[in-house]
Amino acid sequence: MKARLEGLARTAARRPVLTLTIVLALAIAGGLLALDLKPSAGSDTFVSRSSDTFRATQQDHHDFGSDAVIILIKEPLTSLVQTKDLATVTFLEACLAGQYVVPSQQLQSFEPAPPGAHGPYGGWQSPCGSLMKAKPVQVVYGPGTFLNRAVAAVNTQMTALLTNARQAVRNACDAAYGLARQRGLAGQQANAACTQAAQLEQQRQLEQLEALYLQSGINGTPRIDDPQFIPQIVFDPTRGVGQPKARFAYLFPTPNAALIQVRLKASLTDVQQAQAIRWIQDAVSMPMFRSAHGGVYTVTGAPVVAGELSSEITGSIAGLLVAAVLVMALTLILVFRGRPRLLPLAIALAAAAITFGALSLVGGTLTMASIAVLPILIGLAVDYAIQFQSRTEEALDPADISQRHRAGAVARAAGLGAPTIAAAALATATGFLVLLLSPVPMIRGFGLLLVVGIAVALACALTAGPAALVLVGRGGGALGAALRGAHEILGDLQARVRAAGGGRLRAAGRRPSLDPTRLLASVTRHPGRVLAVGAVLALLGWVADTQTSVQSDVTKLVPSSMPALRDLHALENVTGVSGEIDVSVRAADVATPAVVGWMTRYENALMSHYGYVETKGCAHSTLCPALSLPDLFSAGTQAPTLTANGIRTLLAAVPVYFRQAVITPDRHSATLAFGIRLMPLSKQQGVIDYMASQLHPPAGATARLTGLPVLAAQANSALSSSSRRLLTLVAGLIAVGLVLLAIFRELSRAVVPLVPIALATGWSALILFVLRIPLNPMSATLGALVIAISTEFSVLLSERFRQERAADGDPGAALMRAYRSTGIAVLASGITAIAGFGVLVLSSITMLRQFGLVTLIDLTVSLAGVLLVLPAVLMLAEQRRDLALGGVRLSRRPRLRRRARVA
Repeated sequence: MKARLEGLARTAARRPVLTLTIVLALAIAGGLLALDLKPSAGSDTFVSRSSDTFRATQQDHHDFGSDAVIILIKEPLTSLVQTKDLATVTFLEACLAGQYVVPSQQLQSFEPAPPGAHGPYGGWQSPCGSLMKAKPVQVVYGPGTFLNRAVAAVNTQMTALLTNARQAVRNACDAAYGLARQRGLAGQQANAACTQAAQLEQQRQLEQLEALYLQSGINGTPRIDDPQFIPQIVFDPTRGVGQPKARFAYLFPTPNAALIQVRLKASLTDVQQAQAIRWIQDAVSMPMFRSAHGGVYTVTGAPVVAGELSSEITGSIAGLLVAAVLVMALTLILVFRGRPRLLPLAIALAAAAITFGALSLVGGTLTMASIAVLPILIGLAVDYAIQFQSRTEEALDPADISQRHRAGAVARAAGLGAPTIAAAALATATGFLVLLLSPVPMIRGFGLLLVVGIAVALACALTAGPAALVLVGRGGGALGAALRGAHEILGDLQARVRAAGGGRLRAAGRRPSLDPTRLLASVTRHPGRVLAVGAVLALLGWVADTQTSVQSDVTKLVPSSMPALRDLHALENVTGVSGEIDVSVRAADVATPAVVGWMTRYENALMSHYGYVETKGCAHSTLCPALSLPDLFSAGTQAPTLTANGIRTLLAAVPVYFRQAVITPDRHSATLAFGIRLMPLSKQQGVIDYMASQLHPPAGATARLTGLPVLAAQANSALSSSSRRLLTLVAGLIAVGLVLLAIFRELSRAVVPLVPIALATGWSALILFVLRIPLNPMSATLGALVIAISTEFSVLLSERFRQERAADGDPGAALMRAYRSTGIAVLASGITAIAGFGVLVLSSITMLRQFGLVTLIDLTVSLAGVLLVLPAVLMLAEQRRDLALGGVRLSRRPRLRRRARVA
């Protein structure tokens, strides 16, 4: 491996122009490919696609549509359902469904026009036209559609009742006529018996119909504009004036609000879903759907938030990249003594472009986590480049600026520094590889992308770095001249920046003081005390980590200023419901008395357990009923008393439009829906656990909880597990230790760098606990992050100390030389990385901002570990080594004397 690394650097030094051309071409190609990366903020970035809950949710979305886009209508219901605004809302719902409605034949209600019989509202170029052509919507149900279907259903039932009554009269007549003839009566007498029986049956049927009318309050034929019939469906006088019926809370949550739910097809891609949402937003804004009574429409829901977050991600990555580059460039100019000073940053940018280009090439997407890869990768790549450049400059003779001499210096630096840099990179990649144990998919992708990026960064540092360092000297043609010109410009810029610093910086042209050896004297005098204090603080941190809170609610991790998030909070405040939990029931036939009966009993038991009372509605209940299969049957009918024929008859009487929202056409799947109130995720998990514990469907049927609240609670449960974080920490330390042992083949060389790494994880956890900084799906991986970053610094310094110790037997002098060379380079790269990570604190995405703050803490404790603890551990290891060697010498003396006496 050492020979290969040396050969790679030597080849780059011998052919610098070709090497830089290749790296530059790959970087440009990668950058162009990276522009095609699409953002993703879906639930599959938080919950694994292989989990049972996710698969069940996906199947439920396939059957009944994805998570609903909600249109909140803020308008008094008395104005909405009892004026022409009801017709306006009906037309809007038809537009969203890709339909056009026309009055029914009896002018009693509106019904969809036959396909192709009428164009869309506003013409084919309007949002309604786009929705009609693309057909991205699976189902829409809202006040207009519901009430129109209710009018149509009631009229259908009334027609059926009248038809049945007429048939009963005819049957009574025929039965009386037949009985009279059997008794031998004449035809005239039989006809009289028929007439008398028909009159009696007709009177009985009229009495039953009158009782039904009195019970229902229906007078005459119901119409959509009937000022008496519509209020009877919507309002519940027992709850107060203008109060809607509680069982219709999914349509009328309050007296002053109504909801339209638009469920998009689950087969839509992220791009298609985003386009459909834009069409919905544009359709709501069309003048023809404007309320005549001041009603206000708000388009919201989880898909809207996810879509806007994707746009936010796209905008964030460009801003973060520019800010990170500027901050790191300024930091390098101020603290890095190597020349050219910005070469490490250029190499890092090339590595980042190639890495993200490769991500695009394999079909990857941008998540909130993959954005955070950018500053981390740039920071690591800068470190590799700084380390190699520092080694090269140590081998340079200032008096000899020839290209041949520089090539020789590069070769010597490759022989001395490249193996150590590669070993540190491999150990760092191993630390990040442990992130594959995370239950969060985007964190697994974050770790994998970093591993690939580290490999690319190391390759760029060992190829583009040597080539550029050679060309900075004489020769190199136009490219070399360009590099030298840039070098001179940057030198002048550095002088100007430092001169502007006044008394804080030294004179222009000299680097500011970055001398870590000042700490070594005090640390090496009492190494045992330093290690003991560090261990106690780390132990406190590991204990405190079990009490650190974790936030996985996506609405708490996105920019609070997002309009979509504000609209979602407005919806939650109006409805009191934060989401919908669905129970997906599957069987060979769900429309059976056993299955429907169980669904009804399960729903009633949950409502009773959580204190739902229909007269009070959802205001004081943890769970609230939403549109479900049992709701298709009459309120007074208990499912266990229904026969199979009765269920089929009732289902046939329900409009297809509503039926498809709760039961599939093949009757293999049905759904129970519950709205869950706003509550902490930990309490929400308790509700979900109880609901799951009560799932005991009949034989032949299965039932699973699905929906976004279930997925969010599952992610929160996995992330909140302190034992899982501890397992990840231990696994990371073991993995890094095994890699170092495999590379160095010496136990002490593998163990010594691990001591400050392990302690740094505890310090970081302690600081986060003291500052009350909550963890999120990204910062919950802080253990692996500290291990990876600390490994980089610790391995570089411990190996440099070993090399200096081999050259000079004095451990103290070797430690001073190691820290004056590699230590200063580590400190420079660490400060540069801290500056780069600090950019994340400026992000508008809460999760990235918190992650940036956590990473700043991690980098600080990592530097503290190598500056304070590593020297103490190295000196203790030397003392133990000296004691062991002294013991060997003492044990050998008596043995030699005995041999002399024998002789």
